[in-house]
Amino acid sequence: MDAKRYIDEAMATGNNDELVSQLQGSRARFLELVEGLRPDLHRYCARMTGSIADGEDVVQDALARAYYELSGLKDLPAMRSWLFQIAHNRALDFLRRYERRMAEPLELVEESAPDASPDAESALAQREAVRAAVSRFLDLPPVQRSCVILKDVLGHSLDEIAEMLSFSVPAIKAALHRGRALLRELNRTAPASGPAPPPTPALARYAALFNARDWDAVRAMLTDDVKLEVVARERRSGKRVVEYFTNYDAVSDWHLVPARLDGREVIAVFRAAGDTRPGYFIELGLAAERIVSIRDFRYVPYIAREATIELTAAHPLGR
Repeated sequence: MDAKRYIDEAMATGNNDELVSQLQGSRARFLELVEGLRPDLHRYCARMTGSIADGEDVVQDALARAYYELSGLKDLPAMRSWLFQIAHNRALDFLRRYERRMAEPLELVEESAPDASPDAESALAQREAVRAAVSRFLDLPPVQRSCVILKDVLGHSLDEIAEMLSFSVPAIKAALHRGRALLRELNRTAPASGPAPPPTPALARYAALFNARDWDAVRAMLTDDVKLEVVARERRSGKRVVEYFTNYDAVSDWHLVPARLDGREVIAVFRAAGDTRPGYFIELGLAAERIVSIRDFRYVPYIAREATIELTAAHPLGR
């Protein structure tokens, strides 16, 4: 697991192949170690960023940071708490980069912390949090947002949350109380959503050609320097993207349907004809009717479990 030692030894011997092999093996072991925590990390990060896709970006960023820091630790930390601390900080960094509005410092509300909520109120708050749209959490100030997610969505105790966020329990209770009240009001006043607009012609054409396995026509839609990311697996660009379609042609557990998620266009992917929900989704970057980027979430299926994906074309059951 000590990446620094691997690097030092390989550089001393000049064996670059050994260096790459050791680092890849070390990274694979780390990802196996944290695999069971990724869905909960994503539930947290998606609500912190207000976006299913951006939440996965933060998860990957947090895991990369954790892997880097782990080689410098003498003892293995309490993995869940430690990873959530890192994910929290990376989510706040994400929000700052996009100049999201930050709330008052948590220390300022410490003296006004209310008493712990009765069980009935806590149960109601949990139902409110679970049913709230992921994007709605973005309307909560970050500290309140974090407390509500950790307590009411993921079930952490007040003591655990205080340790993760490095604040006192009274401060956590105050932020949780205020965040719950605000989320309840946001749920109550949320406008009814109208029908999703039709898909853009280029996205609809890509999905139709993909479903028809007309790979020549699909590739004709790509720019010469198209970028591909199969999330959590690989990145390719240009001509090397061809293998991506070859891999899809070899399997049949997919059907693409234009959709919307978090206010932007995606392609929902149904794994079987009887499925009522998509198993994952694909994001396309479009420019002048050409495909400039593809992000495929096939290998992180947890990402679609709580996503509200609105279809903008016929469901595969109707094909």
